[in-house]
This record gives sequence, C-alpha cells and structure tokens, in this order.
Amino acid sequence: MKRLRIGVLYGGRSGEHEVSLASAAAVFANLDRAQYEPVPIRIEKDGRWTLADKPPLASSAAEVIEHARSEAARPVRGGREVHLVPCPGDETMIAIDRGAETSVGPRAAITGLSLDVLFPVLHGPYGEDGTVQGLLELAGVPYVGAGVLASAVGMDKGIAKVLFAARGLLVGPYDVVLRGEWIRDPSTVSHRLVSRLGLPLFVKPANLGSSVGISKVKEISALAAAMDLAAEFDRRIVVEAAIPDAREIECAVIGNESPEASVPGEIIPSREFYDYEAKYLDSRSQSVIPANLEPALVETIRRQSIEAFCAIDCAGMARVDFLVGRADGRIYINEVNTIPGFTTISMYSKMWEATGVPYTALLDRLIKLAMERHAEKQQLRTTLT
Repeated sequence: MKRLRIGVLYGGRSGEHEVSLASAAAVFANLDRAQYEPVPIRIEKDGRWTLADKPPLASSAAEVIEHARSEAARPVRGGREVHLVPCPGDETMIAIDRGAETSVGPRAAITGLSLDVLFPVLHGPYGEDGTVQGLLELAGVPYVGAGVLASAVGMDKGIAKVLFAARGLLVGPYDVVLRGEWIRDPSTVSHRLVSRLGLPLFVKPANLGSSVGISKVKEISALAAAMDLAAEFDRRIVVEAAIPDAREIECAVIGNESPEASVPGEIIPSREFYDYEAKYLDSRSQSVIPANLEPALVETIRRQSIEAFCAIDCAGMARVDFLVGRADGRIYINEVNTIPGFTTISMYSKMWEATGVPYTALLDRLIKLAMERHAEKQQLRTTLT
C-alpha cells in the first residue's frame, strides 16, 4: 500500500514557536513509517517557509529555548525555501534552491512537491488562528484540525466567549478592551474594569495561547502594567474576573461531526496560576489524569466539551479548558485550543492515552479525519450551473 506523504508544518511567527517545535518533534517520532512519509516544513520566526534538512528533535519547549540560547538565538537557515501553491493541483508546494548549479550556470532550481495531507503543528497567531488554514483551503489539500472559522474563533478569547454563552455554557464575568481605548484613557478603563469585575483579575491578549502575556492582578496599582503587557501582543485585551478557589480542568475532544470527549484531567500549577513558565519551563507543575471528580461531574464536563467544540464548528481536535469552583462545583468554560500542545506528555495526548487511545493511534485518527473532511468538501458545488 502506498504510504501517505504527510507535510508536518511547524515553527511559526508567534511567541509559541518553541512549543511548536517540541510538539512537531513528537509527531515526527511517532508517525508510523509503514503508513506515512513525513516531510518537515518549518516556518521560521521571520515567516519564511523552508523544507527542513531534518525534523525537530527537542522534547520540550525548555529544551528548544536552551538550544536557541546556545546558538546565540540565530535563526535556522538550513533547508530549501518552499512555497504553498494556492490552488488545487498535483503539486502542493514548490521548493526553490537559489543559486543552484545548472547546465547554464547558477540559477534558482525549482522543483514540485506533492503532499497527501498537511499536519499543522502551529501554536498561536499565524498558525492556529485561521491564517494558515485559509492558505490550505486555497491549496485544496487535506489538513489536520479545525477549519478557518473555528481556528479564528478558538484563538480569539473574546469572540469565543460570546459563542459559548449562546450555546448555554457558563462563562465567567469578563470585559474586552481595545488597545487604543486603553492608551487614550487608562484611568476610565481601569475604573470600569474594577467596578464591573472586582479584584483579582486576569488580563490576557485576546489572540494568543500558552499563557503568553497573561497577568494576575490583585491590586489596582498593578493593573496598568498588566494591560501594557497584554497590549504588546494584541490590539484586543480580555480581562476576566478570577473564579475563587477554582480547579483547572481540561478535556480532549476528537472528531468531525460526531466528536468524542476523553476523560478529563486536572492541572495543579507550580505557580499561582498556569502561566508560560509553569507550563513549559518549571517541572514542578503536576497533572492528574483522570481528574479526581465525581462521576456525574465527569460526564457533565465531557458533554460540555463537545458542546464547546460544536459551538465554534470545530473539527479534528481540540482541548477544552474549564474552571470548576471547589465550593459550589460550578463549571465555567475558559477556552478551546484548536491546536493544543502535542508532545507525548502534553495534556491532550495524555488524556486520550488514559481514555484508551495511544499517541500513534491518535495521529492515525487525526489524519483519517482530515481526509474524510476534505472528501466531504469536494462534494459541495462551487458553481451555479
């Protein structure tokens, strides 16, 4: 049987570049070579796409960061330049070898590259937010994960909350502030936020993941610094009231039109909240899988995870994050991650492993789901006649 050629797309322009490299390394290490031929396609921090000389090997974001420091943070230049062909055809990408020796002297040698499926392992803006998914739709190639709409909505924490509430899911008190609004009148905005939401507050960029740019504000004197930090990453800032004494519960979802949910897991952060350092750089954070919850609460979280997945018209995979009050057991939906961390020790894969789906089988299912969804799209009419 012919092996499927899987283009694994990783790296990216966002602040989650290092996390992506670690996720992609796990995908490369676990794709069944009897079924698949993986092709490493790396997006550098400056946005260039390259056909990497070798796949990433780091097992964690901390390892990627340490390697970057040892290399004086020089961008990787190895590999040929590649470009996605923005229309359906036999060649998915073209590779350019600039300065190659030909019979008429040095010139750019161009070759085509055909891929059966693209597997975006990109976290954050310019990868998880619908931008790359739009390119892949133009190219007409099957790809793993959510489409343009779900990717964009899942990335935008403010818009996602509107859809979750419309679906009947419980959303904690929040506000959305435009960066320009904050710059023009920080005093009025600060007063509005504290009077509406109280303290403490969580301040975060609307479009980012991995807890980048997030601050917990306990006193109004710290609000300005938190707002300024979030504004460095996005033009829209989401400010949330802290849920008192909340447990951080997560659940993994897989599927297209008939999604399934894993057993939930619980995060016990090493710090006051689960920030970037606690997630990727500090090994003291713990995960409990399955989470120690009453059976009825487990089933409610699994059901609500599927509701959230459907609310944004997600496909392929997602990790749904909740906050559960210890005192009252109320379940607040926090966000949906359409391309969650994907190493073998990431919550998404560990929750599925605890549910009975090992990592290699998880990759198989995601690739099959991508091909099924693409086949369904091909049945749609694109003309009136």
